[in-house]
Amino acid sequence: MKIPQHIAIILDGNGRWAKSKGMPRNYGHAQGSKNVERICEEAWRMGIKYLTVYAFSTENWNRPDSEVAALMTLLRNYMKTCLKTAAKNDMKIRVIGDIEPLDDDIMNRIRELEAATVNNGGLNFTIALNYGSRDELTRAARRMAQDCADGKLKADEIDEEVFESYLDTHGIPDPDLMIRTSGEQRLSNYLLWQLAYSEFYFTDVPWPDFTKEELAKAVEEYNHRHRRFGGVEEA
Repeated sequence: MKIPQHIAIILDGNGRWAKSKGMPRNYGHAQGSKNVERICEEAWRMGIKYLTVYAFSTENWNRPDSEVAALMTLLRNYMKTCLKTAAKNDMKIRVIGDIEPLDDDIMNRIRELEAATVNNGGLNFTIALNYGSRDELTRAARRMAQDCADGKLKADEIDEEVFESYLDTHGIPDPDLMIRTSGEQRLSNYLLWQLAYSEFYFTDVPWPDFTKEELAKAVEEYNHRHRRFGGVEEA
């Protein structure tokens, strides 16, 4: 079986999963957070080298204040345990998105986590946090425009490779497979540039119930796809 090098996941269905069990939405987010750790371990065991998860989008700020506050508390707690998890599993952590609007303590923990794991050799785990692809592309274009104005870059030098170097994901290979849980079949402003040639896998299983067996199903389905780029089948 061919294992995808990079899988991107939209972690959907936490709130609905909790509601179906008569629990508050925040309970679903907490259980979903725990499942991230389990899937990271299983992904690495399967031979997956890169895993990127959509944890908090730029649109999530529009949720009720109480839910956003609970998500930020959950994020603080996750950042505390993530360093231990990364050390245990030799994971390299990277956060993409605009972290400037986050509270100072969260930003500091993110930077500490990235610095502490930069030389780890296990799973490359990327967390999309306060991330939106349109925002990422806009920020990239703004930085390129500034570099052109400063004489660091010429307009005729801009090609796909140069543009990609300004993205949050620079240096990370594009996902081979994108998984979205809980039945929705849309990208929701997630990695629009990076998913240009990715295979998509949608499942009705909510994220807290997404197990190693479900991950294996997604990889098996990926193996049934005929990957072609510009009409040429992938070797």
